[in-house]
Amino acid sequence: MTPTVLVVGAVNVDMVVTAPTLPSAGETVVGRSVARHGGGKGANAAVAASRAGAAVTYIGAVGDDDLGRSALAELNASGVLTDNVETIARCPTGVALIVVDENGENQIAVGGGANNELSAEHVHSAVSAKLPDIDCLLVSTEIPDRAVAVAVELAIAAGVQCVLNPAPVTPIVHQLLGSGAVLTPNSGELATLTAASPAGADQGIEQSAVRARALASRSRAPVVTTLGSEGALLVTATGDAERLPPVPTTVRDTTGAGDTFNGVLAARLARGVDLREAVTDANAAAALSVAMTGARAGMPTDWEIHSARAGL
Repeated sequence: MTPTVLVVGAVNVDMVVTAPTLPSAGETVVGRSVARHGGGKGANAAVAASRAGAAVTYIGAVGDDDLGRSALAELNASGVLTDNVETIARCPTGVALIVVDENGENQIAVGGGANNELSAEHVHSAVSAKLPDIDCLLVSTEIPDRAVAVAVELAIAAGVQCVLNPAPVTPIVHQLLGSGAVLTPNSGELATLTAASPAGADQGIEQSAVRARALASRSRAPVVTTLGSEGALLVTATGDAERLPPVPTTVRDTTGAGDTFNGVLAARLARGVDLREAVTDANAAAALSVAMTGARAGMPTDWEIHSARAGL
C-alpha cells in the first residue's frame, strides 16, 4: 500500500534573487535575476514527500488572495492534497524574500502572513479526521506554537510516528521534548536547543554529537541533525551516534534542502523502513535538491533517490 504522510506547517510564496554575494547590513546587492517559487517549510516538505512516493495531505493556512490560490494550485500539481488548508480572510499569504549567492548559500526573510493565523482548532479538527489513515505526521514550526503542539500531541496519543522539524526553535519545541517525536534540527538549531553560546555553536561534528546525545537524553527519542555538506548525524534514544556521510553534489542553491530532507524522512518512515535507512535516503535526496535553483525545483523522485543511493 502507498505510505501516507500528513504535513502540518507553513506555505509561502518565495521571491528569489540570484546575486554575486549576500548583502551585509545596510548593503544593496544587485542580482542577475529574480524568480518566484512555491515555498514554506511545511509545503516544501509535503512536495518532497510526495515525490518520494508517499500520498501526502497538507494542513496549513493561506490568505484569500491570488498568491494563496496559486500556492495551493502548485501543491495540487505536485500531488499534495490541500482540502484541509485554512483560508484566512483579510490576511495575505506568507511570502519569503530570498537572496542566493554564487556558492548556493542563501539569506531569507519571511513575512508569515496567514501562517501566523493558523488556528489550533482547525489543526485539531483536520489532524483528528486524518490520523486513522496516516502512517507518519511531519510538523514544522513556522506556525503558531499551539497549532504545533496540538498536531504533535494528537499523533503521539494515537501511536502515529511523528517527526518534528524545529525550524525555527520556538518555545513550544522545548515544551514538547519528551513527547516521543523524532527531532530534526540543523547544527544551529541543535545548539539553540542545548543552550550553546553563539561563540560555541559551531565546533564540528564531535561537538554536534555531544549536543545531540544531550538532547536525545532529554527528549527520550531519536535526534537527527542535518549537517549540510557533512551529511547527517543520527543519535538514537539510547545515545548511540552515527554520522551518515553526504552524497557528492553540485551546489547551486541550498534553499529547501532541509525541507527535502524532512519530507523524504517522513515518507520513508511512513513506508516502514528503519530510521537509519530513512536518514540515508533523506541525505541523498537533500544532496540532489541543491543542484537546482528554488526550494522545490531539485526535489528528487523516488527513482532518482534510489539511483543516487545505488551510485554510492
